Amino acid sequence: MTRVRVNAFTISLDGYGAGPDQSLDHPLGKGGEELHRWVFPTRTFQRVVLGNDDGTTGIDDDFTVRSFDNVGAWILGRNMFAPSRGPWPDDGWKGWWGDDPPYHVPTFVLTHHARDPIEMEGGTTFHFATSGIHDALEQARKAAGDKDVRIGGGVNVIQQYLREGLIDEMHIAIAPAVLGQGERLFDGIDLRSLGYRVHENVTTDLASHVVLRRGEAKPEQGA
Repeated sequence: MTRVRVNAFTISLDGYGAGPDQSLDHPLGKGGEELHRWVFPTRTFQRVVLGNDDGTTGIDDDFTVRSFDNVGAWILGRNMFAPSRGPWPDDGWKGWWGDDPPYHVPTFVLTHHARDPIEMEGGTTFHFATSGIHDALEQARKAAGDKDVRIGGGVNVIQQYLREGLIDEMHIAIAPAVLGQGERLFDGIDLRSLGYRVHENVTTDLASHVVLRRGEAKPEQGA
């Protein structure tokens, strides 16, 4: 059965999912790189995103592996695709990741402005969904088939799907960093009332990994 997931989404100790003032020079917002020190060196990130053969193994890499497992489609906010706002400029922009993005499946970008799909190397095709989050999810489910749909972010997109009760599982990595500004992931979100419970938590030197599921609490030890 297709699930809707958030994976490897990192927030700071003060709750921010990105730094302020996103731009070409700061695609993650100012200071946002500090959030992702746990994932950048992993073998999976190095291989899937950068095309390298080396990288670290262990718990951080295990969570990175899980983030790509059984994903049949992605949903992204416009910020995750481009720094521009408003009508699409005629600038040839095809995403932050170059010719071979790390998605490798149909990827639906939420936007108010229509645009033809963009077919990239490696199996990624960007589709531009202009009819809201429910229609985008319906399209993504059809594209994913029996696999899962991953909500890639950013903060506002995850919040919209959370408030509608559409996310089945979330893996949140809490980085030992303080940003002070940006977008807080859980502002105005009552996770408990929405039915989420902690299912798993593991801490490494670079992140605390927390997995939440709807209506499912962490199993007791020895159970």
